[in-house]
Amino acid sequence: MAKFGRVIIDIASSIIDKVFDYELDENIEVGSRVLVPFGNQTKEGYLIEITENTSFDKSKIKKIIKPLENFPVIKKDQFLLASFLKKKYNIGMCDSIRLFLPSEMRTGKVKDLFENICIIDEEKAKEYLSNLRKNAHKQIGAITYLLEKGSAVSAELNNMFGAGISKILSDNEVVKIVSKPILRKPLKNLENITNNVVLTKTQQNVVDIISAGQGNYLLHGVTGSGKTEVYMALMKKVIQDGKTGIMLVPEISLTPQVLSNFRSRFGDDVAIMHSGLSAGERFDEWKRILLGKVKIVVGARSAIFAPIENLGIIIIDEEHDGSYTSDSHPRYHTIEVAEERAKICGASLVLGSATPDLEAYHKAITHEYKLLEMKERVNKKPLPPLTIVDMGEEIRHGNTGIFSIALEDALKKTIESGNQAMIFINRRGYSSFLMCKECGFVAKCQNCDSNLVYHKYENVLKCHFCAARYKVFTECPECHSKNLKLGSVGTQQVVNEIEYLFPNVKVLRMDNDTTSQKNGHYNILSKFRNGEAQVLVGTQMIAKGHDFPAVTLVGIIDADQSLYQSSYTATERTFQLITQVAGRAGRADLQGNIILQTYVPRHYVYRLASMYDYLAFYKKEANLREITNFPPFAKIIRILFTSEDESLAKNTTKLYYDKVKELQTKFDNQFIYIGASKSPVGRIQNKYRYQIMVRLRLEKADEIISQLYNLADELKNQKISCFVEINPQSLS
Repeated sequence: MAKFGRVIIDIASSIIDKVFDYELDENIEVGSRVLVPFGNQTKEGYLIEITENTSFDKSKIKKIIKPLENFPVIKKDQFLLASFLKKKYNIGMCDSIRLFLPSEMRTGKVKDLFENICIIDEEKAKEYLSNLRKNAHKQIGAITYLLEKGSAVSAELNNMFGAGISKILSDNEVVKIVSKPILRKPLKNLENITNNVVLTKTQQNVVDIISAGQGNYLLHGVTGSGKTEVYMALMKKVIQDGKTGIMLVPEISLTPQVLSNFRSRFGDDVAIMHSGLSAGERFDEWKRILLGKVKIVVGARSAIFAPIENLGIIIIDEEHDGSYTSDSHPRYHTIEVAEERAKICGASLVLGSATPDLEAYHKAITHEYKLLEMKERVNKKPLPPLTIVDMGEEIRHGNTGIFSIALEDALKKTIESGNQAMIFINRRGYSSFLMCKECGFVAKCQNCDSNLVYHKYENVLKCHFCAARYKVFTECPECHSKNLKLGSVGTQQVVNEIEYLFPNVKVLRMDNDTTSQKNGHYNILSKFRNGEAQVLVGTQMIAKGHDFPAVTLVGIIDADQSLYQSSYTATERTFQLITQVAGRAGRADLQGNIILQTYVPRHYVYRLASMYDYLAFYKKEANLREITNFPPFAKIIRILFTSEDESLAKNTTKLYYDKVKELQTKFDNQFIYIGASKSPVGRIQNKYRYQIMVRLRLEKADEIISQLYNLADELKNQKISCFVEINPQSLS
């Protein structure tokens, strides 16, 4: 009896986002990538089901041409998860499936890597050796080496005994050359962390509770409380039970440190997945996972889609971090995806943080998650004191520099004592903008409605949205005045100031510019950990998770930067950032010290952060959100329209807005707010952006969101994109 395969075509189009039936004429497994005829072309697709029946005319059904690999690339639970993504985030099935595969594999840009092995034929080798001239030193050496070893990699043999030696021996039938697949291993030279840790009573209690049963847990542990050791103990227990685990971290910069810990404990049972790997490394790690050769996957948010089977636990460290939300297509929230994957696989989900996301903590106190707490540092020392410095007062006393007197003095003492300091600023580059003092002109990107940022090291202006670069002007393009002003302070400017104040001190800088090269994060962090620099200046990537025993001072420059962002989470993000970066100091035996510079020292977020009082902050912030109807007590929906044709974007937004107003009439008591406007960043990469903001009560929010998705699908076409986001992290 003929069999039919149901195939999703690998074309990201809502028109083609459906299943097509093809005839199977060979044994192809569900989950395979296949080549199929499609119209007048051949296209790649994914075989999602095999059936003996079809509703189409069998005589008109075409045959699958061939499988593209000799193994399935999508697992059963991944198909279920892809279906969840499609429904939850209103994205195509093709877009959902693509999340599970290395992008270079789909485009044919990466393949298996092979190496040639020379295997010696002893009998022929000895005979050939006896007939060689005595001065044929290279051949004699190579054959002698092979007789001892039995085989060798051709490239290594050529390096040792001369180029082409393997070919000479092969031509004379002394060796047989066979091709063997090899795996590219990322971060081969990670330091081996050997520490036999005995869990504290609190840590062991957490491990025992989570290991005892399946569920979703929120682990609220202060910085330095030993959450990483808990994670590794949980992974050990899962492996002992014959299962596997996924460990997510928010930043690529954290991955090497976590990987070092896990590799030291679990060896080659650990794979790594993140965007900083080369295409070949990413493909080989993915394949190792797919073929069941690893037990643990460590990585950034994309690792949640790893093709690992028999999943027993998913751990998400620093769960509050905004990087777990994908804000470009396809949009998704990693924690929601993790919840669904854990449910599908019967696994436990552990969310860990010193400053839990307010919505996660709300779920914990309402018993949707099980709350576990670790209230003390492992070293039993109190959290380091945090001093708040009023920069307005500094200016009134004549100090207009980057550093307050207190921070400069503390930095001097830290350097003199031979300890290390971390200086945090939430902005990269030298300065945030270049402005004319006479007419107020600010340099903007020609492709985006965003200010250009001055980068002193390269002496260029850069757009942080589209990466465009511009020459620095010495006079205003508008009024030709030479009276120009650099805006707010950036990482590069802080580095320059430290080098001026302390000329003999080595300073490292860590931001998106200095870490753009392969292994950039790892190289900078290794240098700092090894004591090659006394001061590390950086953006958010230095704030989380790092453990540097010699760091005794943390300085926070311009703490207000995140406080006045246009987001309902601005205060929460500020509290989290301060607490996280403060937690980098005093983690070993040395006393830590935190100095925070602000122009609004009496703001409640700084007072509560200085006391590390998360619960008091949660109660105050949750109360404000409940009164003003913001998440988690409501849902915010952002509908974003982008097009190269501004009038099309504007008119489509108005059309959608009118339809949403009709929905508001139908659900009149469920709409808290509705409004349409140009996006705060009105143009990115030459695409104009308009948006509609909706705030809904929780009662019927899911029903309304479903209808908003349907409206978005109706208005999509090739000239305009429409995205619907739930509780967006940013409105830019």
